[in-house]
Amino acid sequence: MDTKKTEDMKFAKKKKKIKNTLMTVIAVVLFVAMMFPLYWMTITSFKEEKMVFATPPQLFPLKPTISAYVIQFTSTVFNILQGLKNSMIISFFAMVISVVLSIPAAYGMARFKLKGKRIILLLFMVSQMLPQISTLVPNFIIFQKLSIYNTYLAPIFADATLGIPFCILMLRTYFISIPKEIDEAARIDGCNSLQSFIKVVLPMCSGGVAVSFVFSFLFAYSDLVYSLTYINDSTKWPVTVGIYNAIGRYGTAWSQAMAFGTIVAAPVIILFIFMQKYIVEGLTAGSVKG
Repeated sequence: MDTKKTEDMKFAKKKKKIKNTLMTVIAVVLFVAMMFPLYWMTITSFKEEKMVFATPPQLFPLKPTISAYVIQFTSTVFNILQGLKNSMIISFFAMVISVVLSIPAAYGMARFKLKGKRIILLLFMVSQMLPQISTLVPNFIIFQKLSIYNTYLAPIFADATLGIPFCILMLRTYFISIPKEIDEAARIDGCNSLQSFIKVVLPMCSGGVAVSFVFSFLFAYSDLVYSLTYINDSTKWPVTVGIYNAIGRYGTAWSQAMAFGTIVAAPVIILFIFMQKYIVEGLTAGSVKG
């Protein structure tokens, strides 16, 4: 019996080791598959144009050059620095609006009994699946009536509509996971409902709030359709519109197009590097708590 038990333990340990090895290999393959396009874009931006489609392909430029970046920062066709500034303005305010409006809405959906709550939640989920083009015309009419067409406010409000449903669904799971007894304990200690929410409940949901900030910012930063539709002044265009135009202008100058893409991707990569801890914690905590 002891011998059989020992063999079973060895087999189980061997099976677990094989499983872990297989999972590691799959993870590495997926990581390489996802990161290779980013790597290729970056190294191509440092190649001479004639070497972009060299045979065999160069995994690293033999003669790196920054000429493509010089062209981007000195171009008079599209000011990439102004484009980045516009993107930051639109993304920041869309992010703030999304999260500020979503926090009380998510709290109300989690804490209070509301008639039709399931229907409202269903509509939020459906709104996440609708293509952006379905709201272009209604928004266009509204923005013209409000006299905010061709201003930063138009894409800010439009982008906020992308972030709000996601943030509400994300934060609601956090608020649901917090026992109502915590609110009652805070009130016993002298807090009113607002103080209890701000000082006790909200800090416990900091992970979800951080994730909401990041993703609502990314939704706005990566938007092309709204900005291209609601702004016709090129000095107010975000950098994504610049990419759209760059592809047309640099149909054969791939090193310049890749340099443009690398510059645009840099803020997102930096944001992820600094916020990855909060993103991972927020997403995993939300999945466990919800």
